[in-house]
Amino acid sequence: MNRLTQPELAGIWRRLASLAYEAVLLFAIVFVAAYLFVALAGRTPQGMLRWIFYLYLLCVAGAYFVFCWVRSGQTLAQKAWGLKVTAIDGSLLQWRRAALRYMMAVVSIGSGIGLLWAFLDPQRQFLHDRLAGSRIVIADTPLSN
Repeated sequence: MNRLTQPELAGIWRRLASLAYEAVLLFAIVFVAAYLFVALAGRTPQGMLRWIFYLYLLCVAGAYFVFCWVRSGQTLAQKAWGLKVTAIDGSLLQWRRAALRYMMAVVSIGSGIGLLWAFLDPQRQFLHDRLAGSRIVIADTPLSN
């Protein structure tokens, strides 16, 4: 991609469909991670261990998202829906920006504010993308490399 052509921003309904698919995939990742934690702990997390468990699951999910966004700009769900997360200039996210995007997305999407924001935003971007300096675009899918 040259500097004169900007990738097309992904539409909100396509991003929401990808988000729903992402939830299904994330359930599987978190399920396996939770099983491993409980197996190693030898019991169901209670008290302070429960908070450590929750933090662990947030970190597992974060590692998945951040790794995918830094490596290729796409999680499995985003690949399936032909989407890609990029910085505003079109480059892949760096570790720091990807981690910031993840942390803001947890709050933004988790509270619902980021979803509502997308319907009010002129370009229909999520709040966490605006704040993190990222965006979701239609992925380039060249037939040959």
